[in-house]
Amino acid sequence: MPRPRLAVRAVLTALTTMIVLGGLVHGASPTRAAPSPPEDAVEVVGEPFQGTTPDGQVRGYADLHSHLMSYEGFGGRVMCGSVFDPRGIQEALKDCSDHGKDGSTAWFENLVSKGNPFGKHDTAGWPTFADWPHRGSRTHQQAYHTWIERSWRAGQRLLVNHLVSNRTLCEVYPLKKYPCDEMGSIRLQAQRTYELQDHIDAQSGGPGRGWFRVVRGPDEARRVIEQGKLAVVLGVETSEPFGCRQVRGRAQCTEKQIDDGLDEMRRLGVGSMFLCHKFDNALCGVRFDPDTTGLAVNMGNFLGSNRFWQADTCRRPEHDNTIAPSNEITSVLAGPLAHLRPLGLTLPVYPAPPHCNVNGLSDLGAYAVKGMIKRGMLVEVDHMSVEAADRTLSILEQADYPGVVSSHSWTDRNFLQRLYRLGGMATAYASAADGFVGSWRQARKASVPGRLFGFGFGLDANGMGPLPGPRGGNEANPVRYPFTSPFDPDVRLDRQRTGERTWNVNTEGVANYGLIPDWLADVHTVGGDEIITDMARGAEAYIRMWERARG
Repeated sequence: MPRPRLAVRAVLTALTTMIVLGGLVHGASPTRAAPSPPEDAVEVVGEPFQGTTPDGQVRGYADLHSHLMSYEGFGGRVMCGSVFDPRGIQEALKDCSDHGKDGSTAWFENLVSKGNPFGKHDTAGWPTFADWPHRGSRTHQQAYHTWIERSWRAGQRLLVNHLVSNRTLCEVYPLKKYPCDEMGSIRLQAQRTYELQDHIDAQSGGPGRGWFRVVRGPDEARRVIEQGKLAVVLGVETSEPFGCRQVRGRAQCTEKQIDDGLDEMRRLGVGSMFLCHKFDNALCGVRFDPDTTGLAVNMGNFLGSNRFWQADTCRRPEHDNTIAPSNEITSVLAGPLAHLRPLGLTLPVYPAPPHCNVNGLSDLGAYAVKGMIKRGMLVEVDHMSVEAADRTLSILEQADYPGVVSSHSWTDRNFLQRLYRLGGMATAYASAADGFVGSWRQARKASVPGRLFGFGFGLDANGMGPLPGPRGGNEANPVRYPFTSPFDPDVRLDRQRTGERTWNVNTEGVANYGLIPDWLADVHTVGGDEIITDMARGAEAYIRMWERARG
């Protein structure tokens, strides 16, 4: 019989593996690209548009939040498949070897996708894809490069590729091929992004000729988009940037580490960054995950910092997500237990909602925000607690700094007006077409009249969350194949085919990145020309914000 303390830690470890984090994948480690034969049919007819509008604006829709290289994060053995492989699609789009012959040993996939460790799936991958990619699968590659190409050809012109990892998840997951150092993982994922650019260049005729271009600043992004190519911005969404974890409330990093880390990120080409993600760290408290997911993430917070999340009942309009357990009994206990916090003792027992994380932006966090302003980097406020986001926005307002982004609906909507007044940009988490149109209307209402308004989405591909589902009740007005891209009348798309598999957005939703154009055609059906106009301005709005931030 195990000792009690070890048994408790084993339970916490098992629960933590259910965490829904931004980005996990596993696959072969691509090396320098070499030319290879065509791998996949993108089912697009027509040449991508180039140039600008008569008044000099670039055109194209923008995904401000996805994770192309997260298969190299978290120790590199959590998810299956890679965004490219020099040996071809048959190597890139393979299931994990530890999933077995029928998926019955894919316990983590089953946990995060189905809620229990039991289940089966077809593991063949290429060329049949009988069960994946699927909008509900959490551990299979969702953004193979030809799928991204299909979206680019339909009108996408900007993609923010967030490099992502989490030390705690890496440590508790039993399989790994890399150390659990988060910043080491970020460096590797940046390298892989440049290798993907080289791979696409090789397939396109040589250096610089590919459609996928990593950009280091707004001027370069504008030039790339004018050429009709996809501008790819590097972002960072990790839980302990620069090693800035906290243990029992004590910071494990210094101002020098923050400065050195920010300088390194700029050298890597990173333009946008989160200061906290999922777990409280030395820089800021986080916006809680709700429900069952929140229970698991809270366990991870304890494993990483020796403290559970701490919450009070909010006394302000903005609030964080409600966390469990929270009921009549816990509300009675929460008050007395709060007095133990100064002693470093916390229990996952919470008062009546609405809940606010007691941890906001620390002084080290404020130092990091000011360091990002100094370097012209874009500050991501999603995942910050409302206390942290409020202080961050105040610092940005005092500096009159426009470089602020909410990229996937993970901040309180009451902050949108402040964000837009600064000159920042918000995009919505991608969801079924009708729900997404509702988010666009809310953002438009919060925007500043007379200022260019551009909208986009955060698909969060490979981010351990569901991709958009089919619109309910779409039988009367489905997307009819083939269809014309709502962003380019010269481009027509048929149903996406990869290997022996063909997808239909009307019944399957966004099964992978290549279904984005089909989903946006459905968005057009629901929202009309106005939302397409705003989304076509997404790239221009982002670049203008970045230009003002860089001064």
